Amino acid sequence: MVQAHVDSLENKHASLEALIDEEEHRPHPDDIKLHQLKKEKLRVKDVLTGL
Repeated sequence: MVQAHVDSLENKHASLEALIDEEEHRPHPDDIKLHQLKKEKLRVKDVLTGL
């Protein structure tokens, strides 16, 4: 069960990374959206390192 949770968090982290990359490469990136995505990605990473 713990491994499933870790896998889920890793998938979410990768998805957030992809969204961040996509937003950064837009002609006019939304700075607020980028900030929110990066904050969420950091939160997920913190949870992963705490397991």
